[in-house]
Amino acid sequence: MSTPPPRRRPRGARSAVLAVLSAFVTVLALAVGIAQAQAASSLPCDVYGAAGTPCVAAHSLVRALYASYGGPLYQVRRASDGATRDIGLLSAGGYADAAAQDSFCTGTTCIITEIYDQSPRHNDLTVEGAGGAGAADVGAPADALPVTVGGHQVYGLEISAGMGYRDDSTSGVAVNGQPEGMYMVTSGTHVNGRCCFDYGNAETNNLDTGNGHMDAINFGTECWFSPCYGQGPWVQADLENGLFQSDSGYSKNTSNTGTGPLPFVTALLKNNGRNHFALKQGNARSGGLTTTYSGPEPDINGGGYSPMQQEGAIVLGTGGDNSNGSIGSFFEGVMTAGIPSDAADDAVQADIVAAGYGGPTGSTGTLAPGSEISLRATTPCCTGDYLRHQDDAAVISPITSGSSTVDRNDATWIVRRGLADASCVSFESRNYPGDYLRHSDFRLYRQPTDGTPLFRADATFCPTAGKSGTGTSFASYNYPSRYLRHYDYDVYLASDGGSHTFDSSTLWTDDVSWAVSAPWAP
Repeated sequence: MSTPPPRRRPRGARSAVLAVLSAFVTVLALAVGIAQAQAASSLPCDVYGAAGTPCVAAHSLVRALYASYGGPLYQVRRASDGATRDIGLLSAGGYADAAAQDSFCTGTTCIITEIYDQSPRHNDLTVEGAGGAGAADVGAPADALPVTVGGHQVYGLEISAGMGYRDDSTSGVAVNGQPEGMYMVTSGTHVNGRCCFDYGNAETNNLDTGNGHMDAINFGTECWFSPCYGQGPWVQADLENGLFQSDSGYSKNTSNTGTGPLPFVTALLKNNGRNHFALKQGNARSGGLTTTYSGPEPDINGGGYSPMQQEGAIVLGTGGDNSNGSIGSFFEGVMTAGIPSDAADDAVQADIVAAGYGGPTGSTGTLAPGSEISLRATTPCCTGDYLRHQDDAAVISPITSGSSTVDRNDATWIVRRGLADASCVSFESRNYPGDYLRHSDFRLYRQPTDGTPLFRADATFCPTAGKSGTGTSFASYNYPSRYLRHYDYDVYLASDGGSHTFDSSTLWTDDVSWAVSAPWAP
């Protein structure tokens, strides 16, 4: 009996199998590429590049965003003589050389004049000029936002109203409905409800040129379209003439109540420019990303969002028309050509977490700059009470190892060089980066620095031997006869006798003497 001929697959079936295999190989190669980029460098633009969506803008004041990058991060200009200096890295692919800034700005103040783009596109950001809704901006104080990242002391960018950065003549940034993605690391502790703390794609003429002409991440507490759930701050899309949490503008996600006062937040937006955009957020210190919206482009306000009509400028800290009433913090951010995959976003978030935002400074219990401390009262009534912030005001209250995480963080401060005099000290909040202990009308508060000479003076204290013979007393820099004092559980600047009740001489020497101790927050 003869052997039957082999059975053959129909030509169409073979083609289908080959197509499936080809798709599988492509996906596998992409996953391997992302994994290799992580293993080799674990820096965001390497990850996005391996995923086929390269960075066209990469801005950071704190670290490199490519493993191979060894250039400058930003430029500062000092007030004393107008000289400028580029601030670079400790090593290629590493962290900012903040000591170079400290040395250059000693005895004077500096502002940030330029933030360099680490990508090959060189889309550098300079101080923003006047726009349709705001006068020309000013540069942010260079020392306003000291933070610890990866165990290194570095500086972030703290934006107050009237500050912003921009590049109206860019290369490679999406225009006219092209797809793009972007993220920034910001803070939930320095926000407001005014327009508009943005990072991303904007108009090239600093004017509102219509719906869909922007595509930028917005972060703040401004609810443009009601309802918004919770208190915010929210990660939103500024697509011009609206801050969008969905295609209808308002939030369709009742569980999205905002990030709350997280010290470090990853905010992410991606938009295919045609019919879909997505918003994600995460804790930049731990965990992954949460998608708060993924769906169609907006179809409100008379349209214009599908397709998008981006113009390709880059804005940081303001709206597209230089609406500059907002405040915010910026540590790093990138923009990509094309829409990054979810796998790439997840890998970048993992790298951000690994970077170590807000970690320990490595020094505790002393008044040396960078040391983390808690300040304990020494008055016999209150030796278990510590100076802390509560509802923005400074108070003393009992803190123990059994206290809540919030209470222990509120009672922990980072010693910084005095904002007005480097021979004295300032106290930065451990859990509100860029916020300092500051007096106003002789009452002590936790407030974000605005870089003004008055704030610097109000937030500077000069240590002396404890007036009671124990511990340390802290004289106000601009009211040198007044000292940090707890009185009836609140904290004041008090003199030894005076017109205010908190100036009472009774127990004054005890109340102004503090024990500098190890920090309650890890």
